[in-house]
Formats: sequence, C-alpha cells, structure tokens
Amino acid sequence: MMGIFVETPGILTTIQDLGRGGSRSLGLNPSGAMDRNALRLINILLGNDESEAALEFHFPAPTIRFEADAYFALGGAEFDARLDGVPVPNWFCHGASRGQMLHFAKPVLGARAYLAVAGGFDIDPVLGSRSTNLAAGFGGFQGRALQAGDRIGIRGTVNRRQYPKAFVSSSLIPRYSRFPTVRFMAGPEFRLLTAISEQELFTKGFVIAADSNRMGFRLKGARIHLLHPYELPSSPVDLGTVQLLPDGGLIVLMADHQTTGGYPRLGNVLQVDIPLLAQLAAGDGVGFHFVSSNEAEQLLFASEREIDLFRVGRQLAAI
Repeated sequence: MMGIFVETPGILTTIQDLGRGGSRSLGLNPSGAMDRNALRLINILLGNDESEAALEFHFPAPTIRFEADAYFALGGAEFDARLDGVPVPNWFCHGASRGQMLHFAKPVLGARAYLAVAGGFDIDPVLGSRSTNLAAGFGGFQGRALQAGDRIGIRGTVNRRQYPKAFVSSSLIPRYSRFPTVRFMAGPEFRLLTAISEQELFTKGFVIAADSNRMGFRLKGARIHLLHPYELPSSPVDLGTVQLLPDGGLIVLMADHQTTGGYPRLGNVLQVDIPLLAQLAAGDGVGFHFVSSNEAEQLLFASEREIDLFRVGRQLAAI
C-alpha cells in the first residue's frame, strides 16, 4: 500500500491519536497528541474520524514525499509548509500528487505541528489506539519516532469530490502565543496553599524549563508553598494536572503523564486551554487565571458545541 516516505525525520516525529484510554488501571499512561484540538480539527476537515492518527512533529520538521495521490491537512504549530516549494497553509485541505515533496522552511509560531491524511495512516492499533508510547516502545510506527527511509501506507482511496476547498474557521483555532494565560480550576490540595502563594500563582508568570517533555512541563518562577508539610498517598492525575514539587516548583502534566502521583495537586489547566500549553517550548512563558468548576464546564460545553457544528457543516459540504 502506497502512502508517504520519510526523506528526513526531523525531531521527534511520531504517530499520535487522541490517546490510549481504558488502560490506566494497568498503570499504562494514555500518550496521544499534545494538542488534541489540532488533531481533531484537521481530521474532521478531511472527513476522518476525529480520533484518526496523525504525525506529530517539531522543528526541525520532517521532509515527506508522497508516494500516492493524497489529501492532507496541517494544524497546530505554523512551520511555513511548502509542497514542492509552494506554500500550503495550516487548517486547509490540500491535494498532493504522487512524487510531490512536503517540507517546512522555518518555525513561525508554536512548538508542535500535525499532519493528517484523508483515510488515515495504515497503522495497526495497540490496545485500541495508534498512539506511540515511546517509554514502553509500542504503538505508532514500531513503537518509536520516525526515521529516514520509513514508509507509512494510507488507508482507503481518494475521491476528489469529497474534498472541496474546505478550511477550519478562525473562530475554532486557538490563539496560540509564546506567553498565554491558561485557565486553572482548583484541585484537591489547592486549599492548603499559603495566602501569599495563592496570590503569586495567579499574578506571577512562569517559564517552561529546559527539562520539560511530553510527560510534563516544569515551570520556573515563584516558589509556591503549603501551609504545612503534607504527605499525599499516590492519587489519580490527568492531562493538565498542576503538581507542587518538594522544592516549591510546579509541573504541569502533559500527554505522556503517569497514571498516579504523590505530589499535591493544586489544580488542572482547563481542557479547552491545553492546546495553548501544548504549543509552548522551553523558554516560553505561561500565566494562570482561576475559574470555578461551573465556568470550566460551560467553557467545555461551548467548545464542544462549536466543534460539533463544524463536523456537521463539513459532512454537509461533502454531499
């Protein structure tokens, strides 16, 4: 089966979908795309199931040769994509002919970009997901990051009538920034913060440390303290959980997070704002803004409603 050929792999190019659910009781972390919103949107744009696997990559980015006619879409970070030298913007459907080369000229905004193809990549699921679990060495493409010379097939055939000149509305695209403010909902141990630390959490900026990765972002900035020492038994954590480390530093758990943790859970970054966090790199900054659980719920409902409308509109456009 023909598909794409990896001419150069870039930095940490992996196959990711929306994550491997249902296995946390076994101690298996979910993995999946860091910016799940981007992956969902470009899959819907292409008429795929929104959980279809895509390439997640950083800059320097991979160079991809299409070995078959295909339709594709790019989302997430903007890396000045070129198809045989012609600019191809993010958030649009694009057609590629056999032999054409896709490369990325320079980083413009964001840290992680996504490439999805109509029909999806021909990758076998493991435990219900095609995501790459790098630590365990399974899933995705042979359980590893892509290398030069790898070939990945594309499932299905291209019906050109299904792909009008569709695009993702700007209202659905997150306002990526190198210093976003993300909304924060209190967690179980938030009440144990000192008054000064609570104030600093929401008035001081933090910087993504160099030792951050897909498991978690370490934050440099004000030291945060509890009213008294607190020993926490290992407890459930999730994507976006903000933990307090023993030295007063913070860590925000990301896509490859562990299933449980023993550090105090001060709160969670709202699901709708995880994409803003996911597009940060070492040296970028972030601030927190407190919201109630009711506000968080309403924001999520509103976001999902907009995505549902986009999905319906895209389906109607293909008829």
